[in-house]
Amino acid sequence: MDWEQPANNDFLLVSQFSVTGALYTCRPDLVCFVNSLPLVVIELKKPGVPARAAFNENLTHYKVEIPQLFWFNALLIASNGTDSRVGSLTADWERFFEWKRIEREDEPRRVSLEVMLLDEEGEKRLERELGRQYHLITRDDRLETVAQDIVRHFLGRGFQGKAMVVSIDKATAMRMHEKVRKHWLAEQARVERELAALTKFGAESDPDRVRELQQRLATIKTTDMAVIVSPSQNEIEQMRQFGIDAVPHRKRMNDEALDEKFKDSNDPLRLVFVCAMWLTGFDAPSCSTVYLDKPMRNHTLMQTIARANRVFPGKHSGLIVDYANVFASLEKALAIYGAGQGGATPVRDKAKLVEELGKAVEGAIAFCGKQGVEIAKIEGAGGMEKLALFEDAVNALISPDPLRKEFLGHERLVTTLYNAVKPDPAVVQFASPVACLATIADTIRSRLGEGVPDISAVMGRINALLDESIAADGFRIREDGKGEGRGVIDISRIDFEALAKRFKKSERKNIELEQLKAAIAAQLNKLIRLNKTRADYLAKFEELIESYNAGSRNIDDLFLELLNLTRALSEEQQRHVRENLSEEELTVFDLLTRPGPELSPAERDEVKKVAKFLLERLKSVIVLDWRRRNDARAKVRLAIEDALDDGLPRAYTPEVYQQKCATLFEHVFESFGGGGVLGFEAA
Repeated sequence: MDWEQPANNDFLLVSQFSVTGALYTCRPDLVCFVNSLPLVVIELKKPGVPARAAFNENLTHYKVEIPQLFWFNALLIASNGTDSRVGSLTADWERFFEWKRIEREDEPRRVSLEVMLLDEEGEKRLERELGRQYHLITRDDRLETVAQDIVRHFLGRGFQGKAMVVSIDKATAMRMHEKVRKHWLAEQARVERELAALTKFGAESDPDRVRELQQRLATIKTTDMAVIVSPSQNEIEQMRQFGIDAVPHRKRMNDEALDEKFKDSNDPLRLVFVCAMWLTGFDAPSCSTVYLDKPMRNHTLMQTIARANRVFPGKHSGLIVDYANVFASLEKALAIYGAGQGGATPVRDKAKLVEELGKAVEGAIAFCGKQGVEIAKIEGAGGMEKLALFEDAVNALISPDPLRKEFLGHERLVTTLYNAVKPDPAVVQFASPVACLATIADTIRSRLGEGVPDISAVMGRINALLDESIAADGFRIREDGKGEGRGVIDISRIDFEALAKRFKKSERKNIELEQLKAAIAAQLNKLIRLNKTRADYLAKFEELIESYNAGSRNIDDLFLELLNLTRALSEEQQRHVRENLSEEELTVFDLLTRPGPELSPAERDEVKKVAKFLLERLKSVIVLDWRRRNDARAKVRLAIEDALDDGLPRAYTPEVYQQKCATLFEHVFESFGGGGVLGFEAA
């Protein structure tokens, strides 16, 4: 694909292009090929039929039935002639937007299905303007200032998504990379010096600042950067004239899958330097920031800012940092191409986010106030008083389930907006209440085994202190922090009598109730995953919680009922020992007897022998990928039928025998993967 000279590419528009899938042959109305690649699929409806019908009835169907057509797709278009919408392959209808085109700057904007290109006169004017601006934009002292600001901003953001630096041309992109690297290393040295000063005598004089610096240093040390520019003839010599060694950059672009690394939110490649590549037709949803240092307008500008506006968990919005004063062009481009629902602009000044943050904080504080939690009072307290107020707040907001979910929703919105606004100085006024709300929410999640709170050194001791006091009276918290339910009580180690006595005297019953609920839920998940016949325990647990949430059972009654259920689960966990069976053998035994005919003790022993024999038999039958092969599946089914036919007592009628054969085959199919090892698969 020749991005620099579009006329060098081969364009072909095909009507009623037939594509055969596994079940259907589909014929999209129009398919646009560029260099033989189907980049654009267009579906048309007659005037009067909503354009959305083309999306719902046709485009969505094509994506399912003929996915091969979309391997190289850049755009989908749905139109009825007067209403035209364009979107990406993964976008739902709400993210399909009107495509506007004008022929003159004074022409009113309109929806059109005409050729979606900029007018040549406008492009020429832009080139002339760029010629005048180029020497100003590429001044060395200016680039130094921009590079320093990029380092400051990137490291100070709240949501730490990936970022793009967009420069005016290839040489400037490489120069910017070098300058950012220089200021990056300078910032690393500054952080290390400050950390050394704060920990000089082995003690942390300011634990909060130390933690903040350690996180900043970790980001600095782990972040990878790369230049992404298209190749050209005599590139090495041309860049050498600017004092740039382009060889390492080009070698890396050739040797590494940098596009896949940047798309991978877990890969350390977090900052890329571009000038044209990746600005259109490239999606990395975790990218949240675009540093724009290149004059742009119209469609190219809209495509560029869209790089930061993809949906990604934890990302409230994309951020455009404008170094090239393109905002006026942006407003015009939005008027032409990018109006959202109801004509609203999808791009807003950051001051609007600050306003939304303020309203979200007010809403969260008001909600807490209705539950008797005064955020301002917690902020103003200190020492042990603050610890007590935090625990009171956790107790008030952790239960019942609907109340907790509503509070966590408030806190999640506040935190998301706060991270979206950072590093803007406007967040300072909200720092204290946001930190307070986050501490309460993180402590609640920690109590329920959903995470470990990331709070200050003093507040971080809340859980440790309380866990110790609880452990002394019955609870035992898992210490290794590994596996399921991190931070959740291990019910196999509960002292039930001590726990019941403690609960009667507790001033924070909600916390202890929710901890016990989380422990039971984690244990139930494990037990049922191993043996589905234990589902009755889950039904009982859910019935108890539902009755409490509905107000028909008080907290003391619920706690006692849950303790009884916990005892039953502990006994169930050890039942395989009493039955002289392994956990796997017990599962097969239960599937054969729950439900099953009335059995005498001797007949129960016969069924146990069947369970043991069957598992031994399956070890020699199950092979790698057995579930994919008809002959291998047939051998497993036959082994089950033979084992049950030979070993089950006469109490099993032919009808029950057939049912049990089917039940056991389903269990084996779901639980045993093969590959030389017979055992339960991890869920």
